Amino acid sequence: MQATQTTTSEWRNVLRKNFTDWKLLADFLELDDEHRSKIITVKNFPLNLPYRLASKINKNTINDPILKQFLPTIEETVELPGFCADPVGDNLARKCSKLLHKYEGRALLVTTSACAMHCRYCFRRNFPYENTDKIFSNELELIKNDSSIKEIILSGGDPLSLSNEVLRRLLRSISEIKHVKMIRFHSRFPIGIPERIDHEFLEILSELNQQVIFIIHCNHPSELDAEVTQALKSIQKVGIPILNQSVLLRGVNDDIETMKALLETLTLAGIIPYYLHQLDKAIGAAHFETSETTGITLIKELTKCLPGYAIPKYAKEIPGEPSKTIIPIYPS
Repeated sequence: MQATQTTTSEWRNVLRKNFTDWKLLADFLELDDEHRSKIITVKNFPLNLPYRLASKINKNTINDPILKQFLPTIEETVELPGFCADPVGDNLARKCSKLLHKYEGRALLVTTSACAMHCRYCFRRNFPYENTDKIFSNELELIKNDSSIKEIILSGGDPLSLSNEVLRRLLRSISEIKHVKMIRFHSRFPIGIPERIDHEFLEILSELNQQVIFIIHCNHPSELDAEVTQALKSIQKVGIPILNQSVLLRGVNDDIETMKALLETLTLAGIIPYYLHQLDKAIGAAHFETSETTGITLIKELTKCLPGYAIPKYAKEIPGEPSKTIIPIYPS
């Protein structure tokens, strides 16, 4: 089925097939007792894995690079200094319940707590979401009254978790604010449920006067396939560029072969590699951390074998800084 022909009810039906029970997932992946003994239940940030991603995972292993990103294991219980509930300073930048204003000219709407999947390294896994109001009246009023804001970033959670009805209403309200010139989506939805990019959503995008930028989050080449790239192509065809950001994750993509394959797959699909993020130090994510030396070495090696447009910026977020901090590859 082409993504542009999918109805809202259909993609929601796909979403209902997500694995949220670790025992069902363990059975599906044919995990033995030794592997099952390493799985934990995290009530405030439970397992949530789309079926299509689960179907790509190798059987009877918990070291598969896709599974490692989503399976709660005993490694999450390891506590290390420097890891905290708010590693990127979201609470310091919070202007009201769903509006963050960290950087000059840009503000971020935390549109929802819901996601198509729960990444175990998520820097907002402990964020105090407010989910009762989907009108965003306070946030929109603050944006209207601050003419310095030229770009609105829709994040979450995942903004594509919202229904098309809610998204259309929100985007129309934003489009009426004259000083807002850019609208940016941050979404992982197309990676797990490409059916979400349906005809109605594309119509909503086409109605906007502002320039739209669509940023996906993909960490491993196996996450991409023909249906995912087809869905993303449908966004490109309405004049919207697509960029990708990845997180450098130990045991997932911290080797040259995997990262090269990811970047080549992205660029062949017309997706621009944007950022390679050093891990944000969220509680429960310490086992994913690599050294910055590892990231620097990777970028150096990738530069030798890929064109410049295929090389992402290697960056980290330091709370209170006026922008992402680019990690220098060659010391000055």
